[in-house]
Amino acid sequence: MNREMTLLEFFKKDRFAAMAGAELLEISEGHARARMLVTAEHLNGGGVCQGGAIFTLADLAFAAAVNSHGVLTFSTSSNITYFKSVAAGYVYAEATEIVNHPRMPYAEVRVTDEAGELVAIFTSSGYRKQKNTLLSEL
Repeated sequence: MNREMTLLEFFKKDRFAAMAGAELLEISEGHARARMLVTAEHLNGGGVCQGGAIFTLADLAFAAAVNSHGVLTFSTSSNITYFKSVAAGYVYAEATEIVNHPRMPYAEVRVTDEAGELVAIFTSSGYRKQKNTLLSEL
């Protein structure tokens, strides 16, 4: 089994992201793509996708990108800025690791709608656990 498939299997254990409908499409070193179909269950009182659902999608993509090196990494601080609301259809999250530090990586996630328009930008730093590699957890 190649590393990408192993990581995709590992992230299927993220029950919260799965419950929200977020799914990983691809993982490569320092990069990940995910998507989520916005349904009626995602809508807030204003009739648009709840910000927490978009945050969950972005956080999943972040986690996949920074864990792509095989070392278990958790988020330590995250920020999201919303630019456009979405009420239906797919939203996509593309994460790029900007700093691949041995202990404190940093990544940016761009969330777009089906037309490719920017919905949000999510940034996050993480903490890598040196003694516990991700792939040994599988």
